Amino acid sequence: MATFRKVVFANDQIYHVFNRGVDRRSVFLTNWEYSRVIETIKYYRFSDLPFRLSKLLNLPQAQRIKLLSDIQSDNEKLVEIISFCIMPNHFHLMLKQLKEGGISKFISNLTNSYTKYFNTKHERVGPLFEGIFKAVIVETDEQLIHLSRYIHLNPVSSFIIQEKDLENYPWSSLPEYLGKSEENFCKKETVMDLFKNIKDYKKFIMDQISYAKELEKIKHIALE
Repeated sequence: MATFRKVVFANDQIYHVFNRGVDRRSVFLTNWEYSRVIETIKYYRFSDLPFRLSKLLNLPQAQRIKLLSDIQSDNEKLVEIISFCIMPNHFHLMLKQLKEGGISKFISNLTNSYTKYFNTKHERVGPLFEGIFKAVIVETDEQLIHLSRYIHLNPVSSFIIQEKDLENYPWSSLPEYLGKSEENFCKKETVMDLFKNIKDYKKFIMDQISYAKELEKIKHIALE
């Protein structure tokens, strides 16, 4: 039976988009693979791209840097990346759609590109992610800030890392939000404009760590 999406994507609306590996398998196994998926996210947010990412990465460094610079200065985006978190067997993205069909095209390019890379590297075939990706519309500022907190707390609430390491977890947008990363590709102002400063946002995140951990424990108990 065909699966149909209940959410209709509209331009200038924000969505929580997420998916996980087939059979809940880990799909990001090494630091190199985490880096690769983030590069894939950064690249495929743009609409009219001259090459697949795999081809771009095989170009000489000087040519690659120039092409990336041209793309970022001249190209329209399919989506704005507001926040993200990459976990061993799933990803969370908060996206704003900018062009018609932008989210669907972006996720298709992202998962297809990464799947080809992963399958080639690990000599496997077939889908890497579960079928249709999940998406939920964000309708209020309250939902927006709580979703950003949920996404950024994921590594510690899922017991992947310790509390003390959260603000430096390299595979989420939290270090960028807190001014601890050289990366600057997220539209973090969408969230940060609702806070007085970085310190207030950090407090908003950190104050809920224990609660998020307890919720995760309860969820696992309920599913067993």
